[in-house]
Amino acid sequence: MKQGLKIAIGGDHAGFEYKQAIIDFLSGQEVKDFGPFSADSCDYPDFAHPVALAVESGEFDFGILICGSGNGVAITANKHQGIRAAICWNEELADRARSHNNANILCLPARHISLEEAKKIVDIFFTIEFEGGRHANRVDKIAC
Repeated sequence: MKQGLKIAIGGDHAGFEYKQAIIDFLSGQEVKDFGPFSADSCDYPDFAHPVALAVESGEFDFGILICGSGNGVAITANKHQGIRAAICWNEELADRARSHNNANILCLPARHISLEEAKKIVDIFFTIEFEGGRHANRVDKIAC
């Protein structure tokens, strides 16, 4: 994993436990926790929008969003023009999200992967570089 990254992280109640463990896993990185700060039921957009804004503004290099399925946080984050949020449930998807899609927010489905798999996915996501080339042409066509 590259060092010195600025990473914004958030999610919802279903992702709370994984979020806490991933923050510990990311020791050595600059990580800001946008919440939630407990496992009490909450609304994922309240946390996904601030993470997306922090990445979109350039204040943070990347983001991680964690909810039960990964879908809600991904849908919310992808409403932001500068965001390419990718749901990843295995290492190969994390690799492609970065190398082919230049994803800048990793969305994890806490109810569908183990914590150990989530850590492997995080490690891959923050190791792989965007390949550019033909992929850059496609990524450049994403914005509306």
